[in-house]
Order: sequence, then structure tokens, then C-alpha cells
Amino acid sequence: MKLYYVGVLDNTKSPAIQLCAEHELSEFSRFTRDEYGKFMTMISKTVAERTKPGQRQSVEEQDYVVHCYARSEGVAGVVITKDYPHIAAHSVLSKLMDQFLSEVPLSTVKAAKNNGDVSFPALKDYLNNYQDANNANSIAKIQQELDETKIVLHKAIDSVLQRGEKLDDLVAKSSDLSAQSKMFYKSAKKQNSCCLVM
Repeated sequence: MKLYYVGVLDNTKSPAIQLCAEHELSEFSRFTRDEYGKFMTMISKTVAERTKPGQRQSVEEQDYVVHCYARSEGVAGVVITKDYPHIAAHSVLSKLMDQFLSEVPLSTVKAAKNNGDVSFPALKDYLNNYQDANNANSIAKIQQELDETKIVLHKAIDSVLQRGEKLDDLVAKSSDLSAQSKMFYKSAKKQNSCCLVM
């Protein structure tokens, strides 16, 4: 799971304006990082332009998924991910857009003419804090805890079954011993009956 790009765009203009954005491109070669960054900016603008207000959209491009949430206020949040759950990505977008619209006045958004004109330092925190999808989505976190509990229960059931098999073996052995002891008693009684002195 990887979160490569988090950005907020003004999608009322064409082309869309990238108001603010953060990238996490450390896994790419130093020589190709700029190209990947430009590609992510270009694709996020394209997807943001084509997402209607109030709509959510996820677009797959090769191994990457571009998730977009366009708000009715004329701004869109975009995250670009790889192997990241859709629910978690849209949860991050909802939190991001709520915080952005509460901290940045719409007049600042409408006044922006160039990419990067709006300062929003919380974007870096979103990029760093939500690299793990479980931090983004409480449902995913609960699912992971359920999976871990299920594994523990399976182990417990297996050990109980093994114990049950061992108990069954002991019961069978005790049944065999019981039958053998009855036979020994009968044969001992028979042997002792001939030796009885009266």
C-alpha cells in the first residue's frame, strides 16, 4: 500500500489549477522523480476536471489508481495510490477536503491563478500519516483486528481438536486396558480356583 500524491485542485477552471500538492516519490530513481511528479500533476488535473461537483471517482492508470472527490464549492481533492483500498482512499479525501475548506477561505481559492498558490501545510501530514491505510479507515482497522482474531481462534480450535484427539486415544487405550484387566481377573480367578485349599 502506497500513497504517492495528495493534492487539492480548483476544478472550475480549465485546465484545473493545482492549489497545493505533496508527493512521496522516494521509491523512484532520483533521475525520474521529476517526470513522475509531472505525470501525477497532469493526471490529477485531468481527473479533477472530469469529476463533477459532489461526485467521487477512481480511475486506474497502469498500476496506479487516481481517486478524486469533487466538492460543490469548486475544489477537488486527489490522491494517487498503489495497492491502497478504495474505501480508505476516499476516507482520506473526505477528511482532507473537510479540513481544507474549514481552514482556507473560498476567496483565496478563487484568487489562485497558478499551481501552488495556496499554502496548506497539513497536506504533508496527510501524505505521511496515511501511508498505512489502516490509519485512514476505521473499517479497515477493524477488519484487520477481526482477521487477527480469526487466526487466533483457528489456532485455538486446532489445539482443542488435537487435545480431543489425544483424549480419544487415551479413552481407547483405557478401554483396551479395562478389557485386558477384566480378562486378567477372570484368568487369575480360574487359576486360583484350582489352588483353593479347603
